[in-house]
Amino acid sequence: TTAFGGWLTDFMDPGTVMNLIEYVDSINVAHGATEEVYSTETAEAKALARRALGYDLHLLQARCKHLGTEKNLMILQNIYEDLKEKLEFRFNTSATNIEKADGGYLITLKNGDELFCNYLLAAPGRSGAEWFSDVCKNLGLHLLNNQVDVGVRVELPATVFEHITNVVYESKLIYRTKQYGDQVRTFCMNPYGHVVAENVEGINTVNGHSYADPALRSENTNFALLVSNRFTQPFNEPYRYGKHIASLSNLLAGGVLVQRFGDLVDGKRTNEHRMKQSTVRPTLTAAVPGDLSLTLPKRQLDNIIEMIYQLDKIAPGTANYDTLLYGAEVKFYSARLELDENLETKLPGFFAAGDGAGVTRGLAQAGASGVQAARAISERLK
Repeated sequence: TTAFGGWLTDFMDPGTVMNLIEYVDSINVAHGATEEVYSTETAEAKALARRALGYDLHLLQARCKHLGTEKNLMILQNIYEDLKEKLEFRFNTSATNIEKADGGYLITLKNGDELFCNYLLAAPGRSGAEWFSDVCKNLGLHLLNNQVDVGVRVELPATVFEHITNVVYESKLIYRTKQYGDQVRTFCMNPYGHVVAENVEGINTVNGHSYADPALRSENTNFALLVSNRFTQPFNEPYRYGKHIASLSNLLAGGVLVQRFGDLVDGKRTNEHRMKQSTVRPTLTAAVPGDLSLTLPKRQLDNIIEMIYQLDKIAPGTANYDTLLYGAEVKFYSARLELDENLETKLPGFFAAGDGAGVTRGLAQAGASGVQAARAISERLK
């Protein structure tokens, strides 16, 4: 779908974007990905959407595939085996700078090596977003600040959302809160999945995943609830804002913090004793019980609580006392560059793609953006 996962339709028409997404999917399938598709176009999915709409929850229309964590590794390995004889891979290699040189670009690596190219496709990913913004500023490229998404990861018994995940697997539900008029969305739903910690530039945040193999499943489903934040003047640094919120959780818990929903609403800190009483067993056992109200801003927390009560109307049990909330979950996006339809910057031969370029926020559109830029470069090399 072009409805979420990025902003590629700002640069090209939706039909072109869908063709690119389908091409990326065909590459994945050729290297071992499943052909099974979940769709919001089925009668059951449409009934779900109608019911959700009755509570002002909007189910985004999409076709979805679940690759599975372990299958994803296999797919990437197969792609690597196909490509390793055709190009040079450098793993665990950091770039420190990009500069213009001799009509092309000079890339300086952390180990001191230098690489020269006539065409450069930068795809630094979310973790490289802050570094890439600095590089672009040094190159004189104008940046448009993007959003940062701040929230929590929810974990509850899989049976609560089973009637939804069995039909659409991952439901993208959007709700505009009554208290503030802010948009809250579900993201990255993992039926029978596991909550995990991830490190972003030295800061621990939370994420989730699920396996394709039923033997590796948990008894829980997890998903993110995210509130989008945009800033103007005088403060306009969403990346720094998100990092600061995540660092508060690290400061209090030494990593990821977890709290029961009921304790949060009652104004109580979840401690080890209360966690042991929980009927929902955390899949991220390293998470430290604590109080999310000390780490997340009140506005975001109020939005999340309102969204949980709203979801409870279509998935009873979501607002149970023992539903677990992990924090903080932060999705960083690079400041967006001014790009043309081929994702080329104002500097000739310098292309940017993926989440790190601020144009996508999901696997499908990220892959599509890389293909679009690569095709443009390929045409010029003919």
